[in-house]
Amino acid sequence: MFKLLPAYTLALAMSAISATPAAGAAECTKLVVSADSDYAPLHWYDGKRLTGASIEIATRVLGALNIPFEVRYVGPFHRVLKAAESGEVAMIASLKMTHERQQYLAFTSVPLFVNPIAVFVARDRRFAYGGWKDLVGKRGAITLGNQFGGGFDEFMRDNLSIETAQKTYMNFTKLDSGRIDYLVTGYYSGMIYLNQTQQQDRFMPLRPFVSETDNYLALSKASPCIKHLARINAQLEAMQKRGELRAVLQSFETDLRIESNDTMPQSR
Repeated sequence: MFKLLPAYTLALAMSAISATPAAGAAECTKLVVSADSDYAPLHWYDGKRLTGASIEIATRVLGALNIPFEVRYVGPFHRVLKAAESGEVAMIASLKMTHERQQYLAFTSVPLFVNPIAVFVARDRRFAYGGWKDLVGKRGAITLGNQFGGGFDEFMRDNLSIETAQKTYMNFTKLDSGRIDYLVTGYYSGMIYLNQTQQQDRFMPLRPFVSETDNYLALSKASPCIKHLARINAQLEAMQKRGELRAVLQSFETDLRIESNDTMPQSR
């Protein structure tokens, strides 16, 4: 009996420790915001910080509510998603709402803006395209961690041959070499990449868009900062009514220099 006592006592002590919340675990002392680092003009890493329309909206909301926050670059988007799943990142600004992501993220009720998704091809290897079914049998690519909504993710999983890469430019390199026939990415981010690298004469987006669903702010269900969701929703609703959400996106759209035969979709 004497030999068992230390182990029993140790077990009780360990149980007590595990039942005691870690310091600050139940408190939202600082809300960490992150985002995809390769998705201009919505959100991107400029070499020093995360910036873009989504980041601007998130920080305006948190500032107005006097919620302490930090905008943190954590790497490629798939790492951002993992950090949000664990609670290390409290808010992702912004992304599409999908069933898979709803398992660990709570999305705001107010969308920030429409985020159109396009199929990009090499101009000299373009093909007839009228919708998703025209991608079947061809080699495609997406950026790791991207989801597109509107049912396309399920169609892609069940019907398409898709490669992944960590950055959009990597997929454009594959497209240029003929390793893939098309890539799927955000219309905004794809066009900005082509404009900045002066490759509009080599690649082009096809119409119709793959999807035109909304982007939202989302809070990690593993973070105590999720308690602010209702207040964040109320602030976003007020900003939407004032036209502030649209105005923020438009201020960042100035970096887009779209070809004359391409028409920018209306954001809201």
